[in-house]
Amino acid sequence: MELTKTEQQELLWVANAITDAARVESLAHFRTAGLGVDNKEDSHFDPVTEADRAAERAMRAILAKHRPDDAIIGEEYGETPGTSGLTWVLDPIDGTRSYISGTPTWGVLVGLDDSNGPILGIVDQPFTGERFLGGFGLSQWQRGDEVRETRVRACASLSDAVLFTTFPEVGTKAEGEAFRAVSGQCKLTRYGTDCYAYALVAMGQIDLVIEAGLNHYDLQGPIGVVQAAGGIVTNWHGEPAHNGGRVIAAGDARTHAQALEYLQKV
Repeated sequence: MELTKTEQQELLWVANAITDAARVESLAHFRTAGLGVDNKEDSHFDPVTEADRAAERAMRAILAKHRPDDAIIGEEYGETPGTSGLTWVLDPIDGTRSYISGTPTWGVLVGLDDSNGPILGIVDQPFTGERFLGGFGLSQWQRGDEVRETRVRACASLSDAVLFTTFPEVGTKAEGEAFRAVSGQCKLTRYGTDCYAYALVAMGQIDLVIEAGLNHYDLQGPIGVVQAAGGIVTNWHGEPAHNGGRVIAAGDARTHAQALEYLQKV
């Protein structure tokens, strides 16, 4: 889809506005006593809070006013059809387990999909005040008035790579074994940073994120951010990952290819 500069500027404004709204709602409940937590699943713990719901309602209210013809896919309130050919993919709080634990690695995710994948993505960490934005020629880290360009870093070999994941909580036994095969080749592996890990790839702080069992609302924002910074995001067979499932994000095509040798066996 071809968009004019004016259209891109409008979409950037809306993307920032809905992220601002979610930031306010999520911070209002973060680290507060008495935050109610519901479990969405019977077989395992998949928490949701009023903060998740309030943040998505605030985002949807702005979209209803300023982009009524766009479709919406949100984690908490499902799908709203549209006619423009654009879809906002929203995760009001990615990493709710981290959120209810008080750790600052959760985030607000916004993706704008033109049916071929995200053309704009945001990963926002309200507590630290950091916003990572990618798309329409921009790749930025923002905090207050400070703005910096984000770029991935070079990493020629898995032996030099820093790998992040939410494992072992995400993935089947076979997927976990494939992950550990890659991890065994890497210099350092860290766990549990949720969406913030993808932002670290875009910043050039780490080299790989490998996860499984994800939904499209978990990925569209991070994909936009990583790709705008020069990185690669695919599934474990090197195909597009924006609809969810198994994902690998890499800053360097060489480590991406080396990791796929292990992952594509699953």
